[in-house]
Amino acid sequence: MPETEHQTVVIADPDADFLAWGSKHLGAKTIEIVTTGRADEALKLFVDRRADLLIAELHLMPFDGVELLKRVRMQLPNAMVLLNGSISSTNTLIEAMRLGAFDVLRKESLAFELRPAVEKALQAAEQTRLATVAATEKPARETSSDLIIGRSPAMQDVFKLIGRVARADAPVLITGESGVGKEVVANAVHKFSRRANGEYVAINCAAIPGNLLESELFGHEKGAFTGAVSQRIGRFEQCDGGTLFLDEIGDMPLEIQSKLLRVLQSGEFSRVGGNQTLTSNVRILAATNKNLEAEVEGGRFREDLFYRLNVVRIHIPPLRQRREDIRLLAEHFLSRMGEGGVGRRMQFSAEAIDLLEHHDWPGNVRELENTIQRACVLATGNVLLPRDLPLGRVPRLGHREASLTGRKPDAMPSLEMAAKAFLANGGDDGPLVSAEREIVKAALAAAPDDEAAAAKSLGITAAALKKRRAQLGLS
Repeated sequence: MPETEHQTVVIADPDADFLAWGSKHLGAKTIEIVTTGRADEALKLFVDRRADLLIAELHLMPFDGVELLKRVRMQLPNAMVLLNGSISSTNTLIEAMRLGAFDVLRKESLAFELRPAVEKALQAAEQTRLATVAATEKPARETSSDLIIGRSPAMQDVFKLIGRVARADAPVLITGESGVGKEVVANAVHKFSRRANGEYVAINCAAIPGNLLESELFGHEKGAFTGAVSQRIGRFEQCDGGTLFLDEIGDMPLEIQSKLLRVLQSGEFSRVGGNQTLTSNVRILAATNKNLEAEVEGGRFREDLFYRLNVVRIHIPPLRQRREDIRLLAEHFLSRMGEGGVGRRMQFSAEAIDLLEHHDWPGNVRELENTIQRACVLATGNVLLPRDLPLGRVPRLGHREASLTGRKPDAMPSLEMAAKAFLANGGDDGPLVSAEREIVKAALAAAPDDEAAAAKSLGITAAALKKRRAQLGLS
């Protein structure tokens, strides 16, 4: 069980024998077990005692377990509730999880599933409590009006460069991996420039076919091509006196690159199908996740256009190289989700922040934002815990998921990842031992006649597996 000063568990079940078994099965020096056979009494006990966990049967009186869950969480939004019983309908399971149940277990599997589930729930309850205390003790943050966020030295250099280039009208080339925030930087350059009151238009060059991209940029005359039923003003005309941001410019077709070069050189262009020469005073900001020097070398990007665009370059490093910014960004996204997304104020536990800061974020800031959004939608409480973050870090043992969804347990690669984390605890007698035992048993069952293969799948040596089997009592 988790090492805490004192925790209270309320068990509500109409079966007196189960109450006696549960009290004995879950009993520990640091845990007080309180039992009742009625839902209304369980509600009062849980709320009055501010208990850490409620274990409730689905079929209670005078109202059922799902209704009990609903009433408990109306009074204590972060309450940890484990439901159990015969699940006759998937609607019951879905409704229970929607209302914020920590988990729903089948009655017949409680002998081997209840204790690990209780350990995880009590850990989550303690993390939630600590996060809530920390939030109340922490002074309120000032609302930041910054357009872009980051405290890392690399981003501080980016901010300084934005300030310098904003004073001039020179083209800017913004580079970096997908998802690092190139458009956000482009927007900041415009907002701080003397063109801030002018039009700002962003175009994704990779998302528009070449024949349509030309019309999008320069406009077209009526009858210029099939479907051109009227004259159309292009973005260069629209943005006269403002800023045009060309995202993914590395994907722009060569024939359009030459026309863009002409605009950069002279400020002149013509609509598609037109003879009139037009002029426009537009500042160009361009971005790409490609190596344009390599594209020039390969003949896929015009060298003269590259030099025209590369007057000033702002490179945004990937998120994994500026981990100091992860927490700041995560809290920004979490605050924004609470204001306009999930409709409730959310916060992180310390363990969740640690997990975020140690993730590599191959999708960069965009992946972080999507992760926080999904976590807010799926979280059962107002405090985000590691289990709420879909980062692929939490191992699944398989038997519970199989019992509830009918799916097969995870394959060996997931087992290997999980085992490496669990076996690193050595002789730890904490809450991971039950899960570790199941992992080792699964590895041995997968290779019943080859202990070396089982050890390899767990990421350890055969000698280490033999020693750990003895420690876990596995013959």
